[in-house]
Amino acid sequence: MKNLKKAALGMAMALAFAGAAHAEGRTISVATDATFMPFEFQQDGKMTGFDVELVEALAKKMGDTVKWTQIDFKGLIPGLIAKRFEMAVSAIYITDARKKVVDFTNTYYPGGLVVLTKKDDTSIAGPADLAGKKVSVQVGTKSVAYMAKNYPDAQLVEVEKNDEMFNLLKIGRVEAAVTGKPAAINYAKLNPEVKVLPKQVTTEEYGMAVRKDLPELTAGLNKALEEVKADGTYDALVKKWFGEVK
Repeated sequence: MKNLKKAALGMAMALAFAGAAHAEGRTISVATDATFMPFEFQQDGKMTGFDVELVEALAKKMGDTVKWTQIDFKGLIPGLIAKRFEMAVSAIYITDARKKVVDFTNTYYPGGLVVLTKKDDTSIAGPADLAGKKVSVQVGTKSVAYMAKNYPDAQLVEVEKNDEMFNLLKIGRVEAAVTGKPAAINYAKLNPEVKVLPKQVTTEEYGMAVRKDLPELTAGLNKALEEVKADGTYDALVKKWFGEVK
């Protein structure tokens, strides 16, 4: 009888462990706003970019596949809370406010907000010069609240998509744009009429957002992230999309 009880207890513990661990061979539902080159964007009708390839590499390490969902950035965190998908990856900054409602993986790339202006504009040398200027920012990103709080005299022009934010600057509808450093640098390389100011507005870290009821997924992603960094996959992706290894 004791042996039967021990066997039953052992089986129960094994089942509990199996339920807590991330099951291999499953499909992970991931949401993104694919308008933020070089992190995620559409090319020839296909989603690509640093985030996209990194997530695919992590899923491969975990023995899983990925199902992508494309939505506006402002809907990513609310979508996780509503359990519309399991994780969101879209150059999302790790913030204390977001950590209250979702979990984050370990940081996977350094970033920060910067100011983008026309190349021949000498009236804006740094964030302090944005007072009275029209500045485009994307709805749902940290730049909106941060600018409103710290630079209240700037005239914020809120848009839904990153490409709108950049285009308003390009056509002269705004005098500056505040966005993530890697994307700003990439845009400036492709559009020599604009420049990224050297003084950063903030220093941030990017993380992959995961539903709070899926701690096993967060743990699996962190383990896979360590593995792709160890085997050179991560450095290869950084070099491919940013031209340098961090």
